[in-house]
Amino acid sequence: MTDAAASHVAPEMRAAITQRLTEVEGRHGVRVLYAIESGSRAWGFPSPDSDYDVRFIYVHPRDWYLSVNEARDVIEEGVDEMDFDVAGWDLRKALRLFLKANPALWEWLVSPIVYRDDGGAARRLREIAKESYSPKALAHHYLSIARENL
Repeated sequence: MTDAAASHVAPEMRAAITQRLTEVEGRHGVRVLYAIESGSRAWGFPSPDSDYDVRFIYVHPRDWYLSVNEARDVIEEGVDEMDFDVAGWDLRKALRLFLKANPALWEWLVSPIVYRDDGGAARRLREIAKESYSPKALAHHYLSIARENL
């Protein structure tokens, strides 16, 4: 995390976000492996009314993965009274998105503001991403965004 990016999250807000992640774990019966800031605050240009875009990757207990029934693999809690916009993906979903060189997931992995990295999950995911992500696909995605914004 860079000093400039870290300064965009006050210690008391960081503590509140960490607490919110713990509450998400309890409500949904999951363990958050990796959580970051993904919005304007992460990239150093928050406005006075910017919310906190907290994104995370989580895992369920083992039996959830052994079920023959597919279950929802996304947690979306929306914006709360603290202006925390909290959403995450199950690890299996995240790994499947690796295969598609998903730009949002790449941005999560390189965010300068990290709220949680349980056991070095992000480092391992970045290693996988280096081998499986297509720089050409990412470039095409960002070029498309630039063209649309012109």
